[in-house]
Amino acid sequence: MHKAGFVNIVGNPNVGKSTLMNQLVGERISIATFKAQTTRHRIMGIVNTDDMQIVFSDTPGVLKPNYKLQESMLAFSESALQDADVLLYVTDVVENPEKNMDFLEKVQKMSIPVILLINKIDELASGSSSSSDSSQNRLNDIVEKWHTLLPNAEILPISAKNKFGTDILLKRIKELLPESPAYFDKDQLTDKPARFFVSEIIREKILLYYDKEIPYAVEVRVERFKETEKVIHINAVIYVERDSQKGIIIGHQGVALKKVSTEARKALEKFFDKPIYLETFVKVDKDWRSSQKELDLFGYNPE
Repeated sequence: MHKAGFVNIVGNPNVGKSTLMNQLVGERISIATFKAQTTRHRIMGIVNTDDMQIVFSDTPGVLKPNYKLQESMLAFSESALQDADVLLYVTDVVENPEKNMDFLEKVQKMSIPVILLINKIDELASGSSSSSDSSQNRLNDIVEKWHTLLPNAEILPISAKNKFGTDILLKRIKELLPESPAYFDKDQLTDKPARFFVSEIIREKILLYYDKEIPYAVEVRVERFKETEKVIHINAVIYVERDSQKGIIIGHQGVALKKVSTEARKALEKFFDKPIYLETFVKVDKDWRSSQKELDLFGYNPE
């Protein structure tokens, strides 16, 4: 008997979906930083054993869209409700359970198994004055609120960062998967091409090293990816919306861009396990977040 299925991870921004994805898959597939709206695409990570294949999907955080990029991000999240065999709805210990009720109402109507994950439970006991009893009482209150909102969901407290509860979650997912042949080759780790991960790794470094609106006004396109036996040559363009943002990305005498490029190159060499020759350029594209044509070119098409 072989089991296989799609296990889709959804929830609001910054609740730890990408950290969870990386823990479950065992590889660094999704960007996981402290900033909200980090994940922009739907990213698959595939776990294979001899008798099973779990296709996890990380999705953008659910939000009220203010421009076309966010509309595409919401469409990726909503598409994850359509083809899931098991749905993981991720929240945390500080989030308002009634946030984004429109999306939650769609989850309430689903007939497939839903597992509600209360993430970051380690933070309940992080305060010096917190006793174990008061932490447990707070957790019980959170569980009760969610049980009211999603009465048919299984509820599991976890800490994705500390790997607490993830083994129990994985065991439960295996029990819920339907019998099916594999959907992907057994040696495949993700549905995304190498160029995608180059863009994501560069964008991650920008998220880490720049403040305010800069990371959210940035997109990365790989224009050259040439791999030889010994080295990978990459040319990447960082797109911003304004000339002032271009100046900030580059920095005085190019110092800021050099720092980002160096850190990205190190991460890429670790990811691909091969020396990387990376060239980065910065261009201004004033309409990229609001132009459907531009978004299509960057891969923001849920179809």
